[in-house]
Amino acid sequence: MSFLTRQSVIAALTANAVRPPRNQRAGVPSFAAGWLIGETAPQVLALTALDAAAHLTRGRRKGLRAKAGLALAGASALGLAHMIRQSTRVKDGLEDALVEGLGVDYVEQLDEVPTPADPATPWRRLARPFNFADADVRVIRDLPYSEAGRRGHLDIYLPAGEDAIEDAPVLLQVHGGAWTIGAKEHQGRPLMNHMAAKGWVCVAINYRLSPRDPWPAHIVDVKRAIAWIKENIADYGGDPDYLVITGGSAGGHLAALAALTPGDSRFQPGFEDADTRVQAAVPFYGVYDVAGSTGLSSAVAMRDGFLGPRVMQTTWDDAPDLYEAASPILRITPDAPDFFVIHGELDTLVSVDQARLFVAELRRTSRAAVVYAELPGAQHAFDVFHSIRSAHAVRAVDRYLSWHWSTWRRGLAADSGVDPDQLSDAG
Repeated sequence: MSFLTRQSVIAALTANAVRPPRNQRAGVPSFAAGWLIGETAPQVLALTALDAAAHLTRGRRKGLRAKAGLALAGASALGLAHMIRQSTRVKDGLEDALVEGLGVDYVEQLDEVPTPADPATPWRRLARPFNFADADVRVIRDLPYSEAGRRGHLDIYLPAGEDAIEDAPVLLQVHGGAWTIGAKEHQGRPLMNHMAAKGWVCVAINYRLSPRDPWPAHIVDVKRAIAWIKENIADYGGDPDYLVITGGSAGGHLAALAALTPGDSRFQPGFEDADTRVQAAVPFYGVYDVAGSTGLSSAVAMRDGFLGPRVMQTTWDDAPDLYEAASPILRITPDAPDFFVIHGELDTLVSVDQARLFVAELRRTSRAAVVYAELPGAQHAFDVFHSIRSAHAVRAVDRYLSWHWSTWRRGLAADSGVDPDQLSDAG
């Protein structure tokens, strides 16, 4: 492949990542082309610079093709530098979101106040973005929580130390994949490793997928996993009374829906009496309007073009109640738990408008705290591997979860008359 061809490809990918097309037909290919390069912009910039330097050292400066290739390399470098700058600045937007949603003094309620080094960009980690090995974490794999075979297994992430943990906060991770693909090992790893190393018990689940299993098998399995956690997590050091749920994309949808529908018998067949409450939800780039009730053209297109034939396996006209029951935006009540909603501004798979409308309805109806962070320059699935933006998002979620766990314990202690200062820390 010639220098000009290489630089043409990089320039096209960079342009798509900086400003992806917003029309519905281009959504999937735009994501596929832009997601990876957007989160690996520092590495791509370094390779582009090396490629241009190597080309120049060979004395190939003359000729129209050489000049065109160098011009494209320069344009790509500018675009990549812009994306890097956006990624590094996202820490400020995340912090602003936490302050807006929780109050300017929220850090004073943390067990450990963040140091100036905490928001620093972890450049060293970027050298191996897909390496999830962590010496501070141990994983117990493939525990069955249902009778669905491999799709009914879960993994538990724990601190690696020999010291036994007890009554630790619990985080449930639900993978995405358009309700049709995906596995517990492939998503949420940066967040789970980070939180487990800090003393949390993290659980990642598989669940049944379409088209083999139509809706509502997916949410039934999530509910069943919550019930399993409530009954069994104490054996692994977790507190069964404190559970936060998270997930991205389809996992964000399932996390939000599970949080908003505790005890819904339609989603708990055979275990209707099980406790499926969660204390908070942190959905990433979730689908909140399955029914198309917002009137967003993108939501209606997803409903009729994908969800109906592939996931629901019935049409909106034939079963509107099925779609409405599956829509988190239609399930919000005053008793909804606390939410931290995170979405990328440039998401071409799930429009950021869904998150904006969902958050607006939460703030209008719910009595709980609602935090919303909209990340400039972020595509779908920005948190799947180690990147600048992923690292800042993980740290912001850490601060949110630490705040939530601390305030929950203190509220519990106040209700029981216990001195809050005598409560044990969770890392």
